Amino acid sequence: MQTDEVNLKKRAENATEKKAAFGEDFELEKFEEGSRVSKPIEDLQTLDEESKRTLFQVGVIPSEEGRSGSLLVLDNAVSHSSLKDKNVELTSTQKALKKYEWLKDYSWKLVAVDADKYTAKTYLENADGYFVRVPAGKKSSMPVQTCLMLNSKKAYQTVHNIIIVEEGASLDIITGCTSRKGVEEGLHMGISEMYVKKGATLNFTMIHNWAEQIGVRPRTVVQVEEGGTYVSNYICLKPVRSVQMYPTVKLEGEGAVTRLNTIAIAHSGSELDLGSRAIFNAPGTKAELVSRTITIGGRVVARGEMIGNAKGAKGHLECKGLVLTDKGSQLAIPILEANVDDIELTHEAAVGKIAKDQVEYLMARGLTEDEAVGMIVRGFLDVGIRGIPDELRNEIENTITQTAFGM
Repeated sequence: MQTDEVNLKKRAENATEKKAAFGEDFELEKFEEGSRVSKPIEDLQTLDEESKRTLFQVGVIPSEEGRSGSLLVLDNAVSHSSLKDKNVELTSTQKALKKYEWLKDYSWKLVAVDADKYTAKTYLENADGYFVRVPAGKKSSMPVQTCLMLNSKKAYQTVHNIIIVEEGASLDIITGCTSRKGVEEGLHMGISEMYVKKGATLNFTMIHNWAEQIGVRPRTVVQVEEGGTYVSNYICLKPVRSVQMYPTVKLEGEGAVTRLNTIAIAHSGSELDLGSRAIFNAPGTKAELVSRTITIGGRVVARGEMIGNAKGAKGHLECKGLVLTDKGSQLAIPILEANVDDIELTHEAAVGKIAKDQVEYLMARGLTEDEAVGMIVRGFLDVGIRGIPDELRNEIENTITQTAFGM
């Protein structure tokens, strides 16, 4: 074992009991390791109807129509991988690490193995996941779709994903994270390291649809080089026990740009601690962090952080939350840090109920109160997310309707 690997292992071993800075602390010993073996699934359309519906609900199309490729992880095993776009490379992380010696320079370089017990566990488990790469100057003709599914009761899932979009290349990814019907309790730990090279673009959409007693601990860091663009869309609209995530984007090259959109609904019994962080390490970099959250009985903590370390950087942070019941709570925590002059960082944070005059205005034009509230909620959650399939759009619409009318 090489010196670097020995050091990483020691760091991880020393962090196996390290609590995360935020969110509920899960005792890992209470969960069984999810299976590392799965029967290969040659065609996603051969899955049963309930499983296919579960995929649809997180934006994954079993027919793969309109997709460049697909990869499915069940528990801790890659069960399906297919590709029809020659401009994209899609395989499991472990296979890629065996194929490419140079990939070691990207693996566990952005996410620290000792960040907390969840990163430590994932490293020590030598977790698999998906590896996506687009060579320089190439572009994915259609989005790549991936799905991470908890498939066993009271199991934990450890996943390690690496994405590399090389110079001047472009990639769209839709990834769905979910649990099979009947799996009501479990723990998901997902590590994602993303590299957006000079002049490259990565559009990344993540949809969460878990069961009510699932703990979710994603850990994501993105590095964007000169002139690169990273756009993230995160959607979580269904009941879940606990989600705690704080993806970080490091803008390392001049003119690098990022936009992170978050829309989420906290149901009764759910705790959503959602955040995003942009670090401006190069001149002329830009970031926009937009969060739209609703509570209908759960607790929401919306964090946003911008750290300005380079001149000419511009960033805007927007956290808005609606409280639709007295049983729910919203907490917005915007943080702006400027370490140089000639920098512009702004924020807008607001939490509260739907304004009565807005409802009355719409009702005066012929809408019922429920219809008026529904229209306001739809508009509130619309942050311009594109590329998701019609089936998922319908699912989102139904969830929003139930949320609005349930009040």
